[in-house]
Amino acid sequence: MKLLVLSLAVLLLVSHLRPGDAQRCWNLLGKCRHRCFKKESVYVYCTNGKMCCVKPKYQPKQKPSWLF
Repeated sequence: MKLLVLSLAVLLLVSHLRPGDAQRCWNLLGKCRHRCFKKESVYVYCTNGKMCCVKPKYQPKQKPSWLF
């Protein structure tokens, strides 16, 4: 009975994993990839050396240089 419960728990955990899912970055709003999609841009780099691809709407706005 314990083996059955353990195997069901393992199957439940494995079913929630998505195969090929990229590592998350930038407050979980970006994904670490070798290349970004057309509408994404690079803001920082991930710890594994890949680019953190983030959609422009999630990137911080840069202040104009003429403001103090």
